[in-house]
Amino acid sequence: MKSDIQIAQEAQMLPAADIAAALGVEGDSLIPYGKYKAKIDHRLVKRLADKKDARVILVTAISPTPAGEGKTTTSVGLADALHRMGKKVVLALREPSLGPVFGIKGGAAGGGYAQVVPMEDINLHFTGDLHAIGAANNLLAAMVDNHIHHGNALGIDPRRITWKRCVDMNDRQLRFVVDGLGGKVNGTPREDGFDITVASEVMAVFCLATDLADLKERLSRIVVGYTYEGKPVTAGQIGAAGAMAALLKDAFDPNLVQTLEHTPALVHGGPFANIAHGCNSVIATKLGMKLADYVVTEAGFGADLGAEKFMDIKCRLSGVKPSAVVVVATVRALKHHGGCPKAELGVPNLEYLEAGAANLGRHVENMQKIYGMPVCVAINAFPTDSAEEHEFLREYCTQLGVPCALSEVFAKGGEGGLELAEDVLGIMEQREPHFAYEDSAPLKEKIEAVCKKVYHAASVTYSKAAAKALADFEAFGFGNLPVCIAKTQYSFSDNAALPAAPEGFAMNVRDARLSAGAGFVVVIMGDIMTMPGLPKKPAAENIDVDENGVISGLF
Repeated sequence: MKSDIQIAQEAQMLPAADIAAALGVEGDSLIPYGKYKAKIDHRLVKRLADKKDARVILVTAISPTPAGEGKTTTSVGLADALHRMGKKVVLALREPSLGPVFGIKGGAAGGGYAQVVPMEDINLHFTGDLHAIGAANNLLAAMVDNHIHHGNALGIDPRRITWKRCVDMNDRQLRFVVDGLGGKVNGTPREDGFDITVASEVMAVFCLATDLADLKERLSRIVVGYTYEGKPVTAGQIGAAGAMAALLKDAFDPNLVQTLEHTPALVHGGPFANIAHGCNSVIATKLGMKLADYVVTEAGFGADLGAEKFMDIKCRLSGVKPSAVVVVATVRALKHHGGCPKAELGVPNLEYLEAGAANLGRHVENMQKIYGMPVCVAINAFPTDSAEEHEFLREYCTQLGVPCALSEVFAKGGEGGLELAEDVLGIMEQREPHFAYEDSAPLKEKIEAVCKKVYHAASVTYSKAAAKALADFEAFGFGNLPVCIAKTQYSFSDNAALPAAPEGFAMNVRDARLSAGAGFVVVIMGDIMTMPGLPKKPAAENIDVDENGVISGLF
């Protein structure tokens, strides 16, 4: 079979203007970025305020494994299947980060015959949104250090600056640095560090803001550090919010591209779900809800991370209400959760599959029982799957009380997603989402609600630094914020070595960070890092471009 990039490069794309016209977007609302990419003026959402909102379909997955799950591929294929059925549908996805593109994934725009295109552009610089977010983040960092250098009128304690610089790359060397060396003229020496851009609070603010005024207000609330008296200092006090918003003004307009089957796709914003809230921008989701009858969107990593944050953060803060949830699983990944050696993942084995199916079961039950959502399961098919394994999963889902469809969108595009689309339409129901905790609950109670209800932990422990930080946040008036848990994506626990559906473990809170602009508290568990590193053999080694500008190696 052809590689993803070969399929994408052979695609016959329609001009972005044609894709927009099919949605009724034209004139000044469409901002072309070449022939096949465009932005849509975010203010169109308000101009269409009286139009009925589309139904939102959330695609999530089991806990990820090296065997692969295919959540984005399934999202694309499901949107294409609905399009084939004559439904007016918009796909709403996150933008890929250069870190994973050059690290492990090599590309994050779907796969096979279920992709968004132009694939190379989307995976690399796209329309420059992530660069703008990084620039806004680093402008604030520069202005904080500049304020200290020129007299420090706010009395910022250099030892308690919490704002980090960022870069959209996996670079472990930058996790901990000392800067400001070289004498007084070159700044104040202090410990510092970098986050990956997608973990920046600016990214979270960007993805949760509803318009430019809200964006600027959220930016102004960002806490960058503390004074010698222990009081928080904000970006608004530094005087940076206006300039940061100016850098983000054009980026804030959602990006319009298309799938291989010409289904409209809004690809906008890109926070990681293991260290941020993991959902595409609210403004893109709401724009899709005004332009179509159905919006297919996804939340990063497993349902314990992305879908939990979609519900407890994005839905809570934006009012978006899913009408259906799809949990994606693969036979290979479930066998991995069941203890199957990597070399045997392609060999039919019901024993390993049965052991690993508990991971799927827990994700399904969480979405049903905790969040009150109608759920169906998509089995993302691999050629090595056996009919017996597929039948086992169908029977397992029957026992869970949810429909289960075989998804063959990787090989067949939208045609391979028709069974799944029928299941989704069959369960679709407008419900008020439930949440894992109440706004009024103390921060520790919110953390423990997620850990015990969603993860099935027995207890939660806190480092002294984390416990003090949480107490301080409540004292500063931020106790009403939701929590955004940063942990490994490979397990319900904070230990990547505990697959399937572990019980009775302890969750360990190492640190807590205030994201007052985004509107949540980040809770860091286990050994999770906000700046990833590259693997031994990064995908970047296989990426190349020839003399004609044709890119290869993005798989």
